[in-house]
Amino acid sequence: MSSILKHVRIGRVESYILEKLEEGPVHMTLLDPESIGIGRATRLAKIVEEEGSSAIMVGGSTVSSQYEMDEFVSTLKKNIDIPIIIFPNNVQALTKYADAVWYMSLLNSLEWYYIIGAQMQAAPFIKKYKIEAIPLAYIVFRGDTAVSAIGRALPIPDNQPEIVVAYGLAAQYLGYRFLYLEAGSGAPSPIPSRIVKIVKEYVEIPVIVGGGIRTSEQARELVEAGADIIVTGTLAEEDIDKLRRLIQTIKNYKRR
Repeated sequence: MSSILKHVRIGRVESYILEKLEEGPVHMTLLDPESIGIGRATRLAKIVEEEGSSAIMVGGSTVSSQYEMDEFVSTLKKNIDIPIIIFPNNVQALTKYADAVWYMSLLNSLEWYYIIGAQMQAAPFIKKYKIEAIPLAYIVFRGDTAVSAIGRALPIPDNQPEIVVAYGLAAQYLGYRFLYLEAGSGAPSPIPSRIVKIVKEYVEIPVIVGGGIRTSEQARELVEAGADIIVTGTLAEEDIDKLRRLIQTIKNYKRR
């Protein structure tokens, strides 16, 4: 049986994340090569690593150059020790220099391509360069963000948590190992904490929440509701001091 199941073994980065989650909720920083230069990105990555962010995610809704991703990620790797995880918008966002990739499917997309097509195209590259693929189910909430428009997502209303629960359970039963609830980069507000709380009552895999999180108070509400991983991106570019406080709030939070 062990030889049959050897292909489902958990890699180094995923093991690291799960070990961190044993201690409590964690923070990850998202850096977008399209909106921030490599020099500033490197400085920010060093700061958030020192503050306690557990990983750097690299990606964005409009990344279009693999060369740019190669340069961006390889430079970051020379300057930080925490894992760098690709957060891909498409196949061209892959780079052999990353430690891992969120091997993600946009479950509420209307396009076959974003559910399985891009994943199929990316698979040979991931295999060739031995990039650790971490299966992730991705759900987008609002329709007024770039990720929703590009991914042709059918947005989920905030007042329909049972739909999110159904998606989350489907993801779990299909074998995804993480569930990402996304409000969208630059969203005016995060996903309501009550939705996160309801999802966590039913779904057993770790829940990631990102988009629109700009304050320590918002982050605390989400981890109190059960969010396992908080991702912030825009805040790193706008206000590093606020981000420092937010990371410390997450680090200091211990679930009872």
